[in-house]
Amino acid sequence: MRSDSVTKGLEKAPHRSLFKAMGYTNEELSRPLIGVVNAHNEVIPGHYHLNEIAEAVKAGIRMAGGTPIEFPAIGVCDGIAMNHAGMKYSLASRELIADSIEIMAQAHAFDGLVLIPNCDKIIPGMLMAAARLNIPTVVVSGGPMLTGKYRGREVSLSNIFEGIGAVRAGRMTEEDLAEMEECVCPGCGSCAGMFTANTMNCLTEVLGMGLPGNGTIPAVYSGRRRLAKYAGMQIMELVKKDIKPLDIMTEKAFQNAIAVDMALGGSTNTILHLPAIANECGFELSLDLFQEINEKTPQLCKLSPSGTHHIQDLDEAGGIPAVMAELSKKGLIHPDLLTVTGKTVGENITGCSILNPEVIRPLGNPYSETGGLAILKGNLAPQGAVVKKAGVVPEMLRHSGPARVFDSEEETMSALMAGKIKKGDVIIIRYEGPKGGPGMREMLTPTATVAGLGLDKEVALITDGRFSGATRGASIGHVSPEAAEGGPIAIVQEGDIIEIDIPNGKLNIRLSDEEIKERLSRWQPPAPKVKKGYLARYAKMVTSASTGAVLKE
Repeated sequence: MRSDSVTKGLEKAPHRSLFKAMGYTNEELSRPLIGVVNAHNEVIPGHYHLNEIAEAVKAGIRMAGGTPIEFPAIGVCDGIAMNHAGMKYSLASRELIADSIEIMAQAHAFDGLVLIPNCDKIIPGMLMAAARLNIPTVVVSGGPMLTGKYRGREVSLSNIFEGIGAVRAGRMTEEDLAEMEECVCPGCGSCAGMFTANTMNCLTEVLGMGLPGNGTIPAVYSGRRRLAKYAGMQIMELVKKDIKPLDIMTEKAFQNAIAVDMALGGSTNTILHLPAIANECGFELSLDLFQEINEKTPQLCKLSPSGTHHIQDLDEAGGIPAVMAELSKKGLIHPDLLTVTGKTVGENITGCSILNPEVIRPLGNPYSETGGLAILKGNLAPQGAVVKKAGVVPEMLRHSGPARVFDSEEETMSALMAGKIKKGDVIIIRYEGPKGGPGMREMLTPTATVAGLGLDKEVALITDGRFSGATRGASIGHVSPEAAEGGPIAIVQEGDIIEIDIPNGKLNIRLSDEEIKERLSRWQPPAPKVKKGYLARYAKMVTSASTGAVLKE
C-alpha cells in the first residue's frame, strides 16, 4: 500500500508518533488510509451541509475496513461572486483545487480518495486531481437543492436574477422581488436547475467516477446520506482491486459524457471543464467532437432554466441511468466501460427506464433531434464559441443586428439598466476571457437582466467570457481567440452587423477579410487589469477557452 511509506517499519516510528498525537491507533494505521476531501464551507449553499456527507463517507470507509482521514478544499460560490470582481477568481480556483489535492494526497501517501464537491469549479477541479494522481478514487457530491415555491409556482436561482430586469421593466415590483428572495433558495444543495454544478455532478456519474444517483438525489434526502456511505464502502473495493481513475475516465467515457450533456441540455461550462479533465487524462477533447456528438444526439430533457422541470424531477423520472439507457437504444452510449461500481456502464443501466416521459422524453419524441449545446465558428470566432441551444427561442436561432460594444460586464449592465439596449441589438462583451478578464467571469446578471426586461427573444449577447449555466436566451460565450489575445472580437465596432446562425453553427461579423486584417493591424493589447497576486500569475499562464482554459505546461 502507498501508506506503508508513512506507517510501516522501524524508520517510520516518528511518522506513527505524529498520527498518534491525533489519537490514531495501531489498528487504524494498519488499514488503508483514505483521504476524504471535504469542500465544506459556510459560504456556498451547496457546500453548507457537506460535513454531514463527509461523516457518512467516513462511516462507510470504517465499515469496509479502512481509515478515513479528512482534509479540506476551497470553493467559490458563483452566485455570491457574480457581477463583481470576485467572479474573476471562480474559474481560476479550479486549478488551485486540483493542485492542493495533489499536494495533500502525495505528501501523505493516501491509498485512495473520496472527493466531496458540489458546486461549479470544485467538481472539475477534483476530477482533474483524480486523473493527475491516478490512485483509487470515488466522487460523491452533496446533491441538488430542492426548488423554491413562489406564489404557487416552482422557482430557482435563475428566477431571482431575472427578477432584476423585470423590476427595471416595470413587470415586477421591488416588493415582489423581496418576497421571491425569501423563498427562491429553500435550503442547502447545488442550485436547483440544470446549471453548471448539477450538470457536472450528472456528468461525473456518466464518466463512471460517481455512483448512480450522484447527480440527482436531492441534498436533503436520506438517500444522499446512504449514497455517501456506499461511496465510502466502495472506495475500499477500488483499493483492493486497484481500480484507478485512468482505468475509468477513458476517451469513450468522455464521449458518453458529451452525449448525455447534449441530451440534458446542460451548461455551456461543461465545454470548459470536460476538456480540462481530459487534458489531465492525457488526451484532447476538441470542439469539433462536441459538435459531432451534438448533431447525432437528441435532446431528451428540458430542465430549468430552459424548461419548467428541475433536478428533483429528473431524479424522480429515473435519473441519469434512465437517460443513458434511452440513449443506448440508439447506440450513443459505450456500454462496456468500467465504473467505480466495479461494474460496466451497461451493467449499471440494465433494467433502468424512463418513469416520466415528459421529464425524460423517449427517443421517438425528443425535445429536439439534436443536442442542447452547439459550437459556432466563423470570422468572429475562428477557434469556436458555444451556445446553450436548448435555451434559445426559435426566433433567435438565426439573428443579425448591430453590435453594441462593451469592454466589461459593468459597462454592459450600466447600459441595460439605463434602457440603452434596443430590440434587435447584439451585445458584445469583450476583454472578459480567461486572460483578459482575467478569470473568464460568469455573467448571469446581464443575461438574466435581458430576460427580465423581456428582450431575450430580440437581443443576443456575445462574449469571450462565459455565461452561467443558469442562463437562457441567445447568449454565446467562449469566443476564441479572446480579445486580449487579438481575436477578431477585439476589433468589432459599434454598429457593425453581427450574423448568428445557430442551426448551421455560424458566427460572423459582416466585414471583408481585408477589413478585419486591417483593423487587427491597428489593434494594441490593453494593459493587464490585474498586476499582482494569483490572478496576475494566472493571466500569464492560462490558455484559450477553446482548449478548456487550462494552464500552460
